[in-house]
Formats: sequence, C-alpha cells, structure tokens
Amino acid sequence: MEKYSSHKKSRAIRRLVIWYKRNSAVTSIVDSAANSATTASNVAGNVAENVVSGAGSVVSTASNVAGNVAENVVSSAESVVNTASSVVSNASSIAKNTLQPLVFDPLKRLQNNDNLINKEEVLNSERIWIAVDGMGGDYAPIPILEGCLDAITRFPINIKFVGKIEKVRYEAEKVGLVDLLEKEIENNRFELIDSGDPIGMNEEATAVRKKKDASINIAMDLVKTNKAKAVYSAGNSGALMASAIFRIGRLKGIERPAIGALFPTRDQTRPVLVLDVGANTDCKPSYLHQFALLGNVYAKDVLQIQKPRIGLLNIGEEECKGNDLSLKTFELLSNEKSFNFAGNCEGRDVLSGNFDVVVCDGFTGNILLKFLESVGGVLLDILRSELPRGRRGKVGSAFLKSNLLRIKKRLDHAEHGGALLLGVNGICVIGHGSSKSLSVVSALRLAHSAVNHDVMENLNQLQKLQVLNS
Repeated sequence: MEKYSSHKKSRAIRRLVIWYKRNSAVTSIVDSAANSATTASNVAGNVAENVVSGAGSVVSTASNVAGNVAENVVSSAESVVNTASSVVSNASSIAKNTLQPLVFDPLKRLQNNDNLINKEEVLNSERIWIAVDGMGGDYAPIPILEGCLDAITRFPINIKFVGKIEKVRYEAEKVGLVDLLEKEIENNRFELIDSGDPIGMNEEATAVRKKKDASINIAMDLVKTNKAKAVYSAGNSGALMASAIFRIGRLKGIERPAIGALFPTRDQTRPVLVLDVGANTDCKPSYLHQFALLGNVYAKDVLQIQKPRIGLLNIGEEECKGNDLSLKTFELLSNEKSFNFAGNCEGRDVLSGNFDVVVCDGFTGNILLKFLESVGGVLLDILRSELPRGRRGKVGSAFLKSNLLRIKKRLDHAEHGGALLLGVNGICVIGHGSSKSLSVVSALRLAHSAVNHDVMENLNQLQKLQVLNS
C-alpha cells in the first residue's frame, strides 16, 4: 500500500514537471506580468509620494495573481495568458493615469496639458477673437465646428465662424451640436458670419480674386479690420496665402511669405521649425535669408528659445557642399549678425534636436513634410508585421499598443494642428486638409500662443534691419 502511495505521488510530481516544461512560455508571461507591474509601481512612486501606495497595491495584486496561477496549476494555458494580460493592463492603466499629466507631448511648448491650465486665469483674462474659415477642409464644417466649440472652453479665445450659416446650422443639428452652438452664441463667445461658396481644395489660388465672398476672404477681412487677431483655415493652403497677400499684405522687406511647420525631435519638449514647407517652390538666396529671420523671431517668441540655432538644409555639413542656391545662401546666413547660424543641416539632422530652425526652399520642404507624415504609419505597420503570430503575438501587441500609438503621433505632423504663414501682416494658421476636431483645437492653441507672445510686433521690428531695407 505504501509503495502504491509513493508511486502515485512520484507520478503526480512527474506530471507537474512535464506541465511546467510544456508551459514554460506561459510561466514566463506570468513572471513578466509581475515585473511589469513592479516597474509601473516604481515609476509612479517617483512621480509623487501619494502614488506609491496605489501602485504598490497593484504590484501586490499582480504577485498574488501570478502566485495563485502557479500554485493551482490552471488547467488551460489560455486562462493563464488572459490573467497575466489583465494584471499588466491594470498596472499599466493606473500608472498611465497617474503619469499622464506629466508626460510631454511632441509639441509641449504649444500643446500644454489642459489639466495644467489655470481655469480662473482663463476666465479672468482678456479673450482673443479668432476668425475661422468654417468651410475649409476635406470634412468641413462639422470637425471645424467641433474643434472651435471645444477650444472655447480650453483657452481664452472667442470664435468668429465664417461659413454658409444655413448649412452650418443644418449640419450641427444632425450631429447634436446645435444646442451647444446656441449657448456659446448667447454667451458672446461664438459668432456666425455668413459667406458664399468656399474655395475648393482643387481650385487654383487665384480663385480668391473671383470668389470675393468666399469664407477665407471674409475671415481674412476680419483680421484686416482688426475684428480678429488671427485667422485659421484647413482649406486650400494656396488660396489662404493668396488671400493673405491680397487682403492684409506682406511685411515690409519680406519678398515671399513662408509656411513654417513644427517637426518633432528626440527631445519631446523642443521641436524644430522647418520653413518653407510649400509656399515657394522656386527660391532665391534672399528668400531663404528672410525665412531664417522670420524663423528666428518665431522660435524666440513662441517656442521661448533664448538663442535659436539656425540651420540650412543641405546635402553635407561642409560649407562647400550643395547647389548654387545653397552656396549663396550659406554665405548670406554666415554674415548675418542678428541670429545664431549653426551651419548646414543634413537630412538626418533635421530631427536630431541640434537645430531649432531649419530653412530650405518650399519644394524641398514640402517633400520633407510629406515624407514625415508617412513615417509614423509605415513604422507602425512594420512593427505590427514583425510581432509573432498566435497567443504570444496577441500578448505582445497588448503590451506595445499604447507605445506604438504614441510613436505614430509623435511622427505624424497632422496630429499637431497647423503651421504658421510667416511674412504676412497678420497671424495666419494653416491646418491640414484632413483636420479633425482635435487638430483644430491644437491649431487654435497655436494661433492664441502667437497672439499672446506678440509675434507680429516683433516681426514688424525686422523692418528696421538694414538687410531688408537695401
């Protein structure tokens, strides 16, 4: 009887050993879950003292779950995977919620976390009127309207929404925004201004001369007559630039306006301003020199960089490299004493964080912009395809999903709202054609920041420079 009992015990032990060997991957996942929860707890503990107890309880929970799974030897590997995934998800969620207010966005200087905004300061400060081309964009007017109504509650701004009033109200009623719209109109924070047909995305920029009552023209006139401090449009960028030149004019001494776009860098708190990214496909050395002057003022005022490092986009670092445009521009920038010229910037250095402003012709800059727009999506697709198939792939995807999405957003220029048209006599923000409500909010934040930092006043000071008067 004793022999039979001992034999039975040894068989049970062998079965347990065999189970562990066959399910080593599962036990590894359980251990990873406990380690991940511990890491989340440690990071959260460094943020604030009161978070330690909450994160510590998550670690304890993860350890208990992992221990119970190992001791009870669950009958199915699938249930072990689900348990481990759930534990790490809970720990990650708590850590993320705790740390989120302190995580830096790619363009933090312009896109500060809304939780950090002092609500009393917003209510008590003077609100700025911004004119919005409500009919511009691929999906207008609803995403534009949603973004405007959201931005009003976040920042000290008022909106003059230019568009076909009947259509705007009809579309707002379809999506349930009409009550909020009427409320903001009653609060004198939102105003509807009627316009004619918009400039289509495929129309020539010269259409602004024919369609005098187009929404972008009326919005630009509001800036011209000082009824609004800035204008935003997600419509035809060529039409916006043409309307700005015809309606409010160029700054004295500036031959061509430039579109300045903010690109992410390794340092999430310090983006790089690239201009021109599409306004001027053919440039002279004097144009690029003026772009550098405009970018220097913008980086100082809006990005709050005391001494911006200016770079010239080129095929090599040496001053002897490049085409005729690059060589002549390099000489001009080297002799300029009003800003800090840091030399040539190769393509691989644009996102390095070594430069604060990078100047180039609009043809090159637009290619660079469109390339960057595609990188986030392509990188995400590559990482997804490299993840293993089956259960291990599902677990890995669950762990990496939030990280991959953050990477995509950091590299996706469309996520950052808009670009400033520099060189015209007013603040103009150009949005992406496919802008959704969140992009509109970011663009309006950019417009408010430019007004709030007196960008136009300092840009007008450029007229005193001898190089712009010669």
